[in-house]
Amino acid sequence: MKNGGAEAAVATGGGPQPLEWKFAQVFGERTAGEEVQEVDIISAIEFDRNGDHLATGDRGGRVVLFERTDTRDHVGHRRDLEKMDYSINRHPEFRYKTEFQSHEPEFDYLKSLEIEEKINKIRWCQSSNGSLFLLSTNDQTIKFWKVQEKKVKKVCNLNLDSTKAMGNGPIVGSSIPTSSKQCISNGGYTCNDFSFPIGGFPSLHLPVVVTSHETNLMARCRRIYAHAHDYHINSISNNSDGETFISADDLRINLWNLEISNQSFNIVDVKPANMEDLTEVITSAEFHSTQCNMLAYSSSKGSIRLIDLRQSALCDTHSKLFEEKEAPGSRSFFTEIIASISDIKFSKDGRHILSRDYMTLKLWDINMDSGPVATFQVHEYLRPKLCDLYESDSIFDKFECSLSGDGRQVATGSYSNLFRVFGCSEGSTEATTLEASKNPMRRQGQMSSRPSRPLGSLSGVVRRVKGADNSGVDANGNAFDFTTKLLHLAWHPTENSIACAASNSLYMYYA
Repeated sequence: MKNGGAEAAVATGGGPQPLEWKFAQVFGERTAGEEVQEVDIISAIEFDRNGDHLATGDRGGRVVLFERTDTRDHVGHRRDLEKMDYSINRHPEFRYKTEFQSHEPEFDYLKSLEIEEKINKIRWCQSSNGSLFLLSTNDQTIKFWKVQEKKVKKVCNLNLDSTKAMGNGPIVGSSIPTSSKQCISNGGYTCNDFSFPIGGFPSLHLPVVVTSHETNLMARCRRIYAHAHDYHINSISNNSDGETFISADDLRINLWNLEISNQSFNIVDVKPANMEDLTEVITSAEFHSTQCNMLAYSSSKGSIRLIDLRQSALCDTHSKLFEEKEAPGSRSFFTEIIASISDIKFSKDGRHILSRDYMTLKLWDINMDSGPVATFQVHEYLRPKLCDLYESDSIFDKFECSLSGDGRQVATGSYSNLFRVFGCSEGSTEATTLEASKNPMRRQGQMSSRPSRPLGSLSGVVRRVKGADNSGVDANGNAFDFTTKLLHLAWHPTENSIACAASNSLYMYYA
């Protein structure tokens, strides 16, 4: 009944309506002509599991945390509205919470290699007792951070004159008579006019430590997971069991326990005995959303391997292989380069995997390894420009992808600070192009007609969807700017809200 009704609706021009995106907030907005420092460019974005906190990492090794503010004072109203099935018009609002220096530049003397501080990935862990926990990594070292509020302690009732103290802030409750004393730079006194009275000071006493009502946010590194990767770490992913996580570099995937930092287990190793025989490398790895024994990793050849940790300790053999067969006669010098997958994500229910290569977004059903169930063209207009992109190294840019919490939309970034949102649900023709600015809807494109079949009934059917933006020019008729690229974005886990990074600015949108 539902499928038939939906097909009828599509036949009469119905179907799901595209989301209408609106600007919500921006942090770190650039003024016209302002020069951006390299260390301030955002390199990682991640919402926590509930969507109440957002973390960003930058090339300077800093992690900045934001917290949601629009739900705290309206919990009762929100629950009432949900019971009455009313929609909430208020958009998500975040505010700056704290920041800390996660990584510093290092130098590997054995390899004569400089290790930059840039944050490659951030992953939230389960919170407890009001404290936040997260993992952050650069090219070589993973760190486990605890962020909590601590009450400020003050030292009171000192044996010094509060009017003569220097250097360490205010002092309360001195018992020394307020005679004229010379203060010196370290907070002491000169002894020119100072002498102890006969019998000493009768009222000398121990200082008192008082806990005030003020609180400060403190970030403390609990554990450091180091010296386990010979190559640059490209992925970290938390397990649904809340106890373990994986880290992946070009040739290996390691399994860690959060509580143990000096030992990891190598579960995938694609390094050949002779490096001259190397044909592909690992580009991304992700744990399954709900099954703690399943994980997937992608390769530079455009394939995705699903592995089961129950099969063997060393998972060199995969349970399933997902790859799209190459069309006859389509092979060129750039075929393998543009086929390389830069990011993969599991849907919330774990049924689908979203992958991003240079040209397309692909949606895969883990129960169907014959090919993707949907392909979304993102950069098809760039095909004639591949030579220029190769010369400028832009063809090696690694764009991230993201799914909505309900699995109905997917999103990824592009050039000129643009990002694309595509609809996955039955009869959807959604293919919206938005710009990371305060006016996101300046540039829009709609998809051509598509088969009216929901994801749940896509077994055996492969959809190829073409985007409308093939001109390679922006809304003003100018060529795309390949120096401004939107590589990183994240979709809120429960609402239609997207956070994306344009250079050093964090933009947030809602629908």
